Amino acid sequence: MNEEFNGEELPSEFRLSKSKIMYIEDKSGGLEGLARIGRVYLSKTGKTLYYQGRKFQSLKGSGYKANYYEVDSGDHYWISGPRKDQSDRLYGGNRGVEIDEDIKNEYLRSINT
Repeated sequence: MNEEFNGEELPSEFRLSKSKIMYIEDKSGGLEGLARIGRVYLSKTGKTLYYQGRKFQSLKGSGYKANYYEVDSGDHYWISGPRKDQSDRLYGGNRGVEIDEDIKNEYLRSINT
C-alpha cells in the first residue's frame, strides 16, 4: 500500500493497518462543524486514527459531544461509522456533509445495501 495524504506518504505504522469509511466532524467551533465522510486509517492497536495527514486519538469518554482530538492542534472531533440513513449530524440530517471523491461510489454502495 503506497497511500499519500497531503503530499506525504502514510506513516509506516499505518501502512498495513485497516481502513474504514467514517464520518468526521470538527467540534472545535461548537455543536455543528465542518463534516465529511472519508477513508480513515487505524493504527495496529486501533487507538490512533489517521485522516488527511492528521492524527486523532481517543478522548476516552472525556469529550463534550466529541470522541477524538487531533494530536497537533488539540481540536475536538466526532468520528464514527456513517449511518445508512445519512443522518450523521448530532441533531440529525446531513446538511453540508461532504463526501471525499475517492470513496464516493464505495460509500453510496454501502449505505444502499
